[in-house]
Amino acid sequence: MKKSLVWPLITRRGFSSSSEKMVASVLFERLPVVIPKIDPVVYAFQEFSFRWRQQYQRRYPDEFLDRSDARGKGDYQIDYVPAPRTTEADKNNDLRSLQRALDKRLYLLLYGNAYGAPSGKPVWHFPEKVYESEETMRKCAESALESVLGDLSNTYFVGNAPMAHMVVPPKEEQSGSAPFKKFFFKSQVIAKNKFDIGKCEEYVWVTKNELMKYFPEQAEFFNKMIIS
Repeated sequence: MKKSLVWPLITRRGFSSSSEKMVASVLFERLPVVIPKIDPVVYAFQEFSFRWRQQYQRRYPDEFLDRSDARGKGDYQIDYVPAPRTTEADKNNDLRSLQRALDKRLYLLLYGNAYGAPSGKPVWHFPEKVYESEETMRKCAESALESVLGDLSNTYFVGNAPMAHMVVPPKEEQSGSAPFKKFFFKSQVIAKNKFDIGKCEEYVWVTKNELMKYFPEQAEFFNKMIIS
């Protein structure tokens, strides 16, 4: 009796009951390293707010202000020099480097064979893997990223559920092929400036705007999916 109650739950949780193929795709991103430049409109509003507050600020005694000004002076004073926003990778337009576009998010794209692409024709795609027998689609996504990076020690998957999904129809030259579903999971770079990327012919780290040029047909979909 117990077996008859448990078994239907297991078959519902698994994804192997349908013949439809499913692919787990990973949006692997590097978060901004430096604070983005403030928009001129926002900067103007902050200036206005500061000057407005200055009119009604509390006036402290001069003796108190003199003491506060004296703090931090002496042998322990440190001169702060901010790091440059423009790096050598920016100057050389090195898309394989993580040391570029420090004030923006970067996303990893691979150039090589991908499921659903015409046979023998490499295409640009995210790290991905066809679901086989993994416990969940999240596990499938982890396997996809691990096969590219070698390990997941410097990565963080955001949540267990996919951030989006799409139905990919077959290409015109793939008559007879069935459509498949692609589920997108988000993962982030943790404390790492360089990865040994494998399982591809080429790879790039691109911003959201640059990414749209690699997927002109899905640009509208990715523009809504990726929030930067």
